[in-house]
Amino acid sequence: MTKNTRVDDGTREAVATCRRELPDVITPPRAVLGFDGFVDNVREVVAERQTPESFESMSELATLGERITTSADARSSVTVEWTGKGTRTGGLTCHLARALLGLGAHPVMIGAYGEPERDIFADEFAAATRYSYGAPNDTDAVEFDDGKLLLVETGATRTLDWETLVDTVGVETMATHLDGADLLGIGYWVVIPSFPDVLTGLREDVWPTLSDPPATVLVDPGDIRQLAPDGIREGVDPLRQFADVAPVTLSANRAEMQHLSSVLGASGTTMAEAASTVRDEIGLERAVAHGDDESVVASERVAAVAVPHVDEPTMTTSAGDHFNVGLSLGLHAGLPAPAAVCLGNVVAGVFVRTGSPPTEPAIRDFLDRYLDAFGDG
Repeated sequence: MTKNTRVDDGTREAVATCRRELPDVITPPRAVLGFDGFVDNVREVVAERQTPESFESMSELATLGERITTSADARSSVTVEWTGKGTRTGGLTCHLARALLGLGAHPVMIGAYGEPERDIFADEFAAATRYSYGAPNDTDAVEFDDGKLLLVETGATRTLDWETLVDTVGVETMATHLDGADLLGIGYWVVIPSFPDVLTGLREDVWPTLSDPPATVLVDPGDIRQLAPDGIREGVDPLRQFADVAPVTLSANRAEMQHLSSVLGASGTTMAEAASTVRDEIGLERAVAHGDDESVVASERVAAVAVPHVDEPTMTTSAGDHFNVGLSLGLHAGLPAPAAVCLGNVVAGVFVRTGSPPTEPAIRDFLDRYLDAFGDG
């Protein structure tokens, strides 16, 4: 059983438009992706161990929080056992590249993949063009049915600035890759303290040289709740200036969008209000917020698309990145913003149910069955 019982007219319209206007062949965008890089150790928490080989997993993040709070109140330490579910590359550049490669694209990746580049990146992304400026971030990604806990040891992203990118890649090389590209995907501000400096370098040194700049610049800030409010406010100005010369779409999850909206001075609490504030205050092409129950886009108008619930997800880490893949596919295909958001929900929905980047048949199958998941097909 799912917790969704009804679906609104806006969702029906977005799904119908996506079905009707999605091309017969999904063509992935020519993409340049920067500037993060992670190695994710995916883990699950043991709630109760029965035998050396069997245990019950902790399914809810809130349960872990309660265990920690109870121990803290008792002035006691807490022991948490976890077990590994595998190691993989992560971050915006890797998750988007993996999905785009699976759909036949050959993206350009600029990120922290090791110096020299680690085999885990070189092997998986051999079909992509890659530039690495330093060591990746190492993450323990602890998964729950209702969320995840990410414990990150930052690598070279902590010291990345525009000068580093110029020395590693070069302005002319970046311009060559971006001229004629369809998509520039950028993430994550939270692990790149000099993120605003990178945006300024792109705006001042690269964008004026482009004759055919990307039609979409997708910016994912990551969990900026970790950043000081003053730092966010200072960083918004370079983002605003970049949005003056480039069509920027900011994509974030519910909590991230609401936090950014709050830092910008808004009092609204809903995803729609937060996305509208962020778009208007920064001057974005669009602001998109995604959650486990609905996703919202603020562009010429505000629209929400309900998300089919899944009781037992296979993988939640990088669900947001896979939403960004679907959103980018939709925008590249020329879909209206709500339909593109619907496609974001579709790609994320396939991923959390299977743990793998979706194939085109899987995307179309999920889209065809989208409303059925609400008992409203």
